[in-house]
Amino acid sequence: MNLDELMNNKQLKTKEKTEILSRYILNREIKVGDIIDFAETAKDPVKAACIESLEYASEKEPAVINKACFAFAVKNLKAKAPRIKWESARIIGNTAYLFTDDLKDAIKNLLENTGHEGTVVRWSSAFALGEIIKLKTNYNKELTDEIKKICVKEEKNSIKKYMPTQ
Repeated sequence: MNLDELMNNKQLKTKEKTEILSRYILNREIKVGDIIDFAETAKDPVKAACIESLEYASEKEPAVINKACFAFAVKNLKAKAPRIKWESARIIGNTAYLFTDDLKDAIKNLLENTGHEGTVVRWSSAFALGEIIKLKTNYNKELTDEIKKICVKEEKNSIKKYMPTQ
């Protein structure tokens, strides 16, 4: 499958492209590494669609995400585009239990994103942090304290509900 052809196909909507790419990932018809390589140099809307397809696949079958993809998601929590941030946070939330030794930078970047102006970025970050807390790692004490502070500032209950404080 040619990623460039798929992503530049004007007859398909972005959602259709994402669904097609997700199926290819889940069917092992394309390597996750090939998507990462392609997304690294793509413009933000195409990169976001690639990351969304990885997120969708990770929700259905977390094991399709490898360590390099997890690191790619962590790095993209610092992207400028909100959609890239929130899709990356969702990948982390879906797969954190597979990469418990690689959570330090993820937590740092997710905590930064809890202060983002975009509701979906904050919501996705809260989701990922909630999933990390459920793992009961060595980060929990510090993370729980930070989440309590965030909950005091956060006005939206839809975000707070993903942040367990115990």
